[in-house]
Amino acid sequence: MKIRLDKFISSQTAYSRSEIKTLIKNKSVSVNGAAAKSSDIKIDTETDTVILGGREIRYREHVYYMLNKPQGVVSATEDREEKTVLDLLPEEMKRPGLFPAGRLDKDTTGLLIITDDGGFAHRMLSPKKHVYKYYAAVLDKEPDENIKAAFAEGIVLSDGTLCAPADILSIASNTVTLRLKEGKYHQVKRMFAALGCTVIALERYRIGALTLDDSLKKGEIRELTEPELALIFQE
Repeated sequence: MKIRLDKFISSQTAYSRSEIKTLIKNKSVSVNGAAAKSSDIKIDTETDTVILGGREIRYREHVYYMLNKPQGVVSATEDREEKTVLDLLPEEMKRPGLFPAGRLDKDTTGLLIITDDGGFAHRMLSPKKHVYKYYAAVLDKEPDENIKAAFAEGIVLSDGTLCAPADILSIASNTVTLRLKEGKYHQVKRMFAALGCTVIALERYRIGALTLDDSLKKGEIRELTEPELALIFQE
């Protein structure tokens, strides 16, 4: 695909067209080893090599990142008062259109996918696609023995909302692992609250067959590989 140099760079980075013109003027952009002389030259995204500030810019239609979300940040593209998950991105990962695919509460940690692919996000989040999300919840007390049956039947929240059936996978004292397909507002916390338990810590550790990379520290992010992306839609 052939595209203007400035359009190519702006689609793959956080730089604006005017900033790119300045970078080219300052000889910070090269194409195939030679300093770019104009922002409107056409490049081939498959064969030409574009270097910006010593870093190669590769064309990708979409990107997919795995974030180990820490507490204290919101799952939003922007917020006037709170730090967002996009604020955690290194500059070299930023580009137009990025958003968190699904939300984790401000105080919930763990696996969050950030992408600019709306179709992918819809497939991952739609309950009809049967992609399970896995959580580990630490409760204020050990739950009652009927918790598995209650989750399997579908819990009715305090406002009358009926949640789809979910699976309790394990119970170890006051720590419970579970999986569900829905993503209603504060759903996991509200389901436990309906059974008289308070969630004091919550982490999402898996989506489909994709497990959070345990080498990622809280707040760290990396790009997903194609095989990892495929795991999301497997069980």
